[in-house]
Amino acid sequence: MDRSLLRAEDLVMHYPAKTGGRLGRSGKVVKAVDGVNLAVQPGEVFGLVGESGCGKSTLGRLLLRLEAPTAGRVLFDGQDLSGFDRGRLKRFRRQAQIIYQDPYSALNPRQRVGRIIGEPLEIHGIGTPAQRQERVAELLQVVGLRPGQAVRYPHEFSGGQRQRIVIARALALNPRLILADEPVSALDVSIQAQVINLLEELKARFGLTYIFISHDLSVVEHISDRIAVMYLGRLVELAEREVFYQRPLHPYAQALLSAAPIPDPDAPRRRQILKGDVPSPINPPAGCTFHPRCPHQMPVCAEERPVLREVAPGRWVACHLY
Repeated sequence: MDRSLLRAEDLVMHYPAKTGGRLGRSGKVVKAVDGVNLAVQPGEVFGLVGESGCGKSTLGRLLLRLEAPTAGRVLFDGQDLSGFDRGRLKRFRRQAQIIYQDPYSALNPRQRVGRIIGEPLEIHGIGTPAQRQERVAELLQVVGLRPGQAVRYPHEFSGGQRQRIVIARALALNPRLILADEPVSALDVSIQAQVINLLEELKARFGLTYIFISHDLSVVEHISDRIAVMYLGRLVELAEREVFYQRPLHPYAQALLSAAPIPDPDAPRRRQILKGDVPSPINPPAGCTFHPRCPHQMPVCAEERPVLREVAPGRWVACHLY
């Protein structure tokens, strides 16, 4: 029996590619997401990592139905989001929220913080004005701010405080799922740790489920229960955190992990430098899209696309080596 909270099945997102001027169309498409299958379990932190441009954020938008996929479907609690009308989609929004990468651009600079946090309650018709004001004060305290700061504007806060405001807004409707899209990448390292610790505290307190998108493997290691690695619109590896960091299987995952900084400068390490550049998502290589850069490529890699398969309990990899 499927007990997953969120499931993606053969998810595809292609965008028309423009060429030959502002209005020109080439007939080609940008394959931002190209056949993704995953399942997020209740109460877990599902980490999604990969280089910039691999399709992580696009996949996140599809999972929350902020965009309609080209093909495939997303199921929340077993219900297909593509069949939701406007009313059901609005009710789904109460269950799933998002934390954006840049807290400043995610906040309306012309609105006071109390108005920003309370807006979801107003949109969904929750409580009286007095009750909403009380809820805003409670949320500010939950994220480590003072209720009196509700009258301030976003520019009067630091970057870390603004991200706390974004988190408070995401919590306003008591969601079950929060998608955090690079939530600490725009913050100083010292502030990153505070925000990550806050997210962990909130998860334990409210029983939240997270999808945590990042390119920073050290941050993902700290907070995630499972790790999925994405390359050029496809998942190439999926494993439990401890297993993944001890021994990644896919050559791309191995190269990513070898490039992650280690706090001990004397610790032995072996860097794996990938040759070439990331191929264009408009014209990805045939077969395994990673094969032009792979140190272990074989003839079959250029001909046949590897399927994400389970090679050990809970361990999935898309590579012809396995």
